[in-house]
Amino acid sequence: MHLPRLAALLLALVGGLAVAPTVLHAGEVFASVKSRGLLRCGVSEGIPGFSQRDATGRWQGLDVDFCRALAAAVLGDGERVAFVPLKSSTRFPALQARRVDLLARNTTWTLTREAVLKVQFPAVLFYDSQGLLVPTTAGITTAAQLNGATVCVEKGTTHARDLGRYAKEHGLSLTPLVIDSAGDVLAAFVAGRCAAYTSDASQLAAARLSAPGGPDAYAILPERLSKEPLAPVVWDGDPQWSTVVRWVLYALILAEEDGITRDTVETRLAAGGGELAWLSDPEKVLLGQAMGLTPGWGVRAVQAVGNYGEIFERNVGAASPLRIERGLNRLWTQGGLMYAPPVD
Repeated sequence: MHLPRLAALLLALVGGLAVAPTVLHAGEVFASVKSRGLLRCGVSEGIPGFSQRDATGRWQGLDVDFCRALAAAVLGDGERVAFVPLKSSTRFPALQARRVDLLARNTTWTLTREAVLKVQFPAVLFYDSQGLLVPTTAGITTAAQLNGATVCVEKGTTHARDLGRYAKEHGLSLTPLVIDSAGDVLAAFVAGRCAAYTSDASQLAAARLSAPGGPDAYAILPERLSKEPLAPVVWDGDPQWSTVVRWVLYALILAEEDGITRDTVETRLAAGGGELAWLSDPEKVLLGQAMGLTPGWGVRAVQAVGNYGEIFERNVGAASPLRIERGLNRLWTQGGLMYAPPVD
């Protein structure tokens, strides 16, 4: 990227923040969560499979389950979470203003966000990629057929930039129609204001479910415009909190590696063996204490929501309406990228 373009991008990011950065001290966010007895988790306004209220008003989804696992590990109860729905354009200001303790909101890990917004992405929760959604009646089967078209995109995301980059690299003329919220973007697309809708492929799969005509009325094109590693986000002034968030996620991955599920975690750990045994090993209690956690924190996380594979399949995989293939989200032993660092 040329320096003038980079400078403009940085100014846009900084200018988009509604508040001045809050000065934090090591352990401050973690201590606030503990003293409050409640985890405030910033989520989407409603993306099926990731964070959405069900018919009873209860929040469900992959991001939601991670928040509950974190609450179980830190506070001893996976239900001690307040879910705060946020637009893409308001998520980082909400984090900086301390309205939420973390974002679990389909947010892509980028260097610019880390360096300019002073946030941290502890670990990847879902490996995604940016795609293009089109009506099947349009007869469009490749991105090249969209040359000259208008494409709907949500404000406050990386998608407009990546759309422009992809168009330039492939000699296409694509005009972005930037709209404030995901719901309004889908409405504009369904109303025919644009020929395609671009977003994370997982979000496009979710949009197909709720759009008029159902999933068969829309198709996700085969091209992928960008890498989208989606991760929980925390303010970088509290490394203790970042470490806790990171290792709760890794505990869920380690549980799947060892074949430990929500229903078998107690019996498996009682029998010993497996890398996850450290979660209940009295000799390793100091690990949890060093992070500020009470013994059994990892066991509580798995008991609350299951291992990573259970969370994936239940919310977005084969057992869900989305039926998204695990792909890169498989364990590293199965050809994917999900990989927890060693404990020792």
